[in-house]
Amino acid sequence: MTAALFAEQVLNGLQLGVMLFLMAAGLTLVFGIMNLINLAHGSLYMMGAYLTATFQQATGSFFLGLLLALPATAVVAMLVELVALRQLYDRDHLDQVLATFGLILFFNELTRIIWGPSAYFLDVPEVLSGTVEVLPGIPYPAFRLAILLAGLAVAAFLFFLIARTRLGMLIRAGASNREMVSALGVDIRLLYTLVFGLGAALAALAGGMAGPILAVQVGMGESILILTFVVIVIGGIGSVHGALVAALLVGLVDTFGSVLLPAAAAEMAIYLLMALILVWRPSGLFPVNA
Repeated sequence: MTAALFAEQVLNGLQLGVMLFLMAAGLTLVFGIMNLINLAHGSLYMMGAYLTATFQQATGSFFLGLLLALPATAVVAMLVELVALRQLYDRDHLDQVLATFGLILFFNELTRIIWGPSAYFLDVPEVLSGTVEVLPGIPYPAFRLAILLAGLAVAAFLFFLIARTRLGMLIRAGASNREMVSALGVDIRLLYTLVFGLGAALAALAGGMAGPILAVQVGMGESILILTFVVIVIGGIGSVHGALVAALLVGLVDTFGSVLLPAAAAEMAIYLLMALILVWRPSGLFPVNA
């Protein structure tokens, strides 16, 4: 492998990693605080992609479309939390899995009804349609580089939010001891709704940015959801910094596996990685209660 190809694959792996982090950060917070297994998280990724496409067509701007899609997806998610998921907090995980799997089917059919069965193909924004020479003689698509930088910026924002703000303090306390937080007078149900909306906005950001790279189509959230759960298990459930480290690791392994290994072995690489890490650290790399 040449140096140029190696550098390109590293950047591709990191770009995939930050996309997975955007998915995993919200999902791991929801599970860590609400103890809710939400299989429909991938559907929020899909909704973000479709809403970005819709708003882009209405405004003529990809960036404005993406900006509008984030709060729109968060509102949809909070309505789902209020109407359906709030009834599941005291139920066991099997009930949660079955109910949120039903939400996947609901969102897929709703998407077909609203947008039709055909896939949408978004154009890369003109300002990011070229390449950037990241190293001498190594050009890289500007849009993919923008995704990588945006993901890292969101990661920095999340760490600031969780470590330095009152909401972050409540999130950390809720992840450690929900009953105590509620007993101290915090509206735990409102906190749940806000966290769920935040997770949905992060998933929508990932879906919207994936639109110009992948086809926006019904069911697009299911494949990335599997990788997202792998990231959460490796990083440690409820840990945002664990999700970041695990997402970048999974992104690199998946990317280099696709280049260096036969197809069947490449498909197994990230699961083998997960198994090896769990043998070493059964609770993940950065478990919250460690």
